[in-house]
Amino acid sequence: MFSENEIATLVEIPEIRKVTLEAKQRFIEGEVSMLEITNHDFLSLIMMTPAIGVALANGSISLFEELALNKMARKMSKGGYFMKVDPVAHAMNYLIKNYMNWEQPFFEVIKQCMDHTFNKEQLLSMKSSDMVDPVQRFARDLMTVPYIFVRFLSTVILNDESDIVEQRSISKVEYEKILDIGEKLGLYDMPVFDSFCRTFEVK
Repeated sequence: MFSENEIATLVEIPEIRKVTLEAKQRFIEGEVSMLEITNHDFLSLIMMTPAIGVALANGSISLFEELALNKMARKMSKGGYFMKVDPVAHAMNYLIKNYMNWEQPFFEVIKQCMDHTFNKEQLLSMKSSDMVDPVQRFARDLMTVPYIFVRFLSTVILNDESDIVEQRSISKVEYEKILDIGEKLGLYDMPVFDSFCRTFEVK
């Protein structure tokens, strides 16, 4: 997933800073007028939106998922919150309550972040590896894509820091949500996204 420094770099890109600020103003007006959160931390919240969507796919967020999301929030936030309430985790509570209202607007910000950091058309034209084993195939495909794309993929889908190249067990509804996220973010037709999805073992 993205680190604090990577979020700091992203939010300094003028186009990304602009859409982040616009989304933040709408969120504060629509959810909680007293929310104090920096642009950096708000972009971190936006980056967590897909992972929250996957966690909510079963209808509610388990304690394990909540802990993982809070850990993700602390990793990307501006730091200094070890003994305090993390502003990203605090804002996340409002996002979870009204997730359906904010999913699409926040996904649009993520798409803007992608558009200003890597070439989607190039990834759409890449061919996938011919390896039979799905994990080996995905590992090989990752070697042909930009590093920033790997960081986006690990952040917007996975909410842990484990190796992105491994087989994971996942429920059918969670898997369907991942496919939905891929479609909404414009990743669905990318061969590397397809090989990534094949690494999941659907229960």
